[in-house]
Amino acid sequence: MDGHLQGDVVRVGGDARQRFHDSRGYGRPAGGNDIDLSRVEAAHLLFRGDVDTVDGMGFEEFFVASTEAGERFALRFLVYIDLRGRGFYISPTREGWPGVSDASGQADYDFVVHPRGTGPDEGRVEHRVRVVGERQSVPADELLDEELVLAVVDEESELTYLEATTPKLDGATDFTPSQSLSGVLLDDRVVVWNAPESLYEYGFYGQPLTGRDADIEGAIQLSLVEAASLADDGVLSVDESQDYEAIVERGREVEGERFDRRLAVYSTLRDRQVVPKTGYKFGADFRTYDEVESVSNLSHSEHLIRVLPPEHVFAPRDLALDVRLAGGVRKRMVFALTDANEGIDWLSVARLTP
Repeated sequence: MDGHLQGDVVRVGGDARQRFHDSRGYGRPAGGNDIDLSRVEAAHLLFRGDVDTVDGMGFEEFFVASTEAGERFALRFLVYIDLRGRGFYISPTREGWPGVSDASGQADYDFVVHPRGTGPDEGRVEHRVRVVGERQSVPADELLDEELVLAVVDEESELTYLEATTPKLDGATDFTPSQSLSGVLLDDRVVVWNAPESLYEYGFYGQPLTGRDADIEGAIQLSLVEAASLADDGVLSVDESQDYEAIVERGREVEGERFDRRLAVYSTLRDRQVVPKTGYKFGADFRTYDEVESVSNLSHSEHLIRVLPPEHVFAPRDLALDVRLAGGVRKRMVFALTDANEGIDWLSVARLTP
């Protein structure tokens, strides 16, 4: 059986509709028993030996010609054959193709993967997949429009699948300090000398200033984001005459514009009854706890949060590193794309085995 290029599709006749489309989900009907295949579908059928030639070209010649004719063809082919090998039917995102009527030919993904046991004509979607090489940049805001799977092809043609979703960050830590606090602004932290025990034990604010030989009680060291959030809530004052603005100004001196973004994320999480703590040991801005009953009976944190500007562009290698680290410590990686004046877009990324 042979195929013929017509523009950017390959038309196959004979009993192609029954053999390839109706029974195995390839291409789209083109009238009678003919079907139109995308180049990647045609290459797969050539690769399997189901189609003999396309305009006289065998698999090797057609693969080279298609790679020269289309951006990322070789990468998309590798992902296509991998997902087909896992038992999925796959539709390329081409205008009018079965199952991707929403794509309009301009989708920011390459394939629609249908649930196992379903075909393209049923219109059900398991994954929307974008194919990228390990050196290709991925703007963060392009991962926010809908749930996507990044299929990253590395330099040795191995595949890593990363699932991008919108996380639900809602907690159940219902704690409000029972009294007003007074602290001292020192360098990059605030010390509250006579803090109630509940501030740390039940609110998980700060870190006690203590030690084996300590002769003081009740002293808590707060980070600047913790202090600024408490001051903004009207709970904390510093150095009697100084206030929220003084803490924020010190934060900007210490870490520049990042401080405003981190403070916006910290305060938003606290408003959602999620407890953020430093994520420094994990290379992140925060680690988070959905529910803190007491520090004495503390469970593991659930998420790592990295605060980024909305215009951030990911390198797939760095993205894979963050995700691998989070998974290795049993947490999920969340990126807070933050404009301190306009709000936060939340993006969660995790490894996926299709």
